[in-house]
Amino acid sequence: MTYQETLDWMFSQLPMYQQKGASAYNGKLDNIRAFADHLDNPERKFRSIHVAGTNGKGSSSHLLASVLQEAGYKVGLYTSPHLKDFRERIRINGQMITEEQVVNFIRENRQFLDAHRLSFFEMTVGMAFDHFARERVDVAVIEVGLGGRLDSTNIIIPEVSLITNIGLDHTEMLGDSISKITREKAGIIKPGVPVVVSEWQEEAVPVYEEIAEAMGSPLIYADKTVKHSYKTALLGTYQDKNMKGVIGVLDKLKNFRVSSQHIEAGFLKVIENTGLMGRWQVVQQAPKLVYDTAHNMEGLSLTMQQLQSEDFEDLHLVLGFVKEKNLDLILPLFPKDAIYYFSRPDIPRGLDVEVLKEKAAAYGLMGDVYASVPEALDQALIRANVRDMIYVGGSTFTVADVL
Repeated sequence: MTYQETLDWMFSQLPMYQQKGASAYNGKLDNIRAFADHLDNPERKFRSIHVAGTNGKGSSSHLLASVLQEAGYKVGLYTSPHLKDFRERIRINGQMITEEQVVNFIRENRQFLDAHRLSFFEMTVGMAFDHFARERVDVAVIEVGLGGRLDSTNIIIPEVSLITNIGLDHTEMLGDSISKITREKAGIIKPGVPVVVSEWQEEAVPVYEEIAEAMGSPLIYADKTVKHSYKTALLGTYQDKNMKGVIGVLDKLKNFRVSSQHIEAGFLKVIENTGLMGRWQVVQQAPKLVYDTAHNMEGLSLTMQQLQSEDFEDLHLVLGFVKEKNLDLILPLFPKDAIYYFSRPDIPRGLDVEVLKEKAAAYGLMGDVYASVPEALDQALIRANVRDMIYVGGSTFTVADVL
């Protein structure tokens, strides 16, 4: 198969969460363990850092990778979902896995994949771990896909575990309270492995303490213990919590030489070092145009705080969501005195735009509907003057449609 044919096979034949939602969530580790055995257990051939959480785990993963690159290490980075190119998920020192390597991996393992009916995410995790082992990375930063306890990445034994902010997201799979979701996220805690929590959250703390004690794992709350602060290329005041978590991890990372200069440079060069996109990404000025992938109550609450601190004349919001989002929690966060452009992300899970418009109107958010996100953005750019601000968000996939 060609590269495109390989991707088409991966995307269409096997379940993928970003396309199908909850029906693609496989709550067992049997398949990925069998695949790892088939691949000669690549996850045991490199050191790793495991990153879970509801909000901030992507930014934190990229910040960690960037700092370790600045310290001179060969760093693997596994993240999800991708925005434009599948290969964004698997990088070494910022360089994506090649199309040829993707094709070869699927071809060489096709018989196993067909026989065991692995999910899209399981085969991608196996591909990443195999790539990092073959390329002999010094360390890999591994971002959890969904949850933690039953996530396919949870077969690694990391040097340090990091858990970022916990919020009410994917409640249909992870639970309907912060406490229940924390228990799933804290499933990445391994015996004796230090765990750094970016943010002290009252409802989550008893769960962390219980599991860390049972595992004999040192537990650190970064926002209580980390005093240093650095500048970062990632805009938005909400990145402060992510940076503290990253610094906490680096402090607990043994047998790696990382200086304050490496941290400073890594934070400032994170975008060029790792290719991170979509986190308060300023695309242009006059009018100021920002893309942001925040998509749940906690993430959007912080993003809206950042938005209201900006200086603008009129605010234009291009929004699209996926079907399973609880809009009754999300829509009240948005300002009523803005001009709205409603659209549907171009994936099967995209929320119907007329449903969004009707729901938004119930919360006093008024605007027009558009056939696509790019069309909505085009109209916002036409209507906005140079002193206005345009925000594109609501979903990772809304942002992906305009990148």
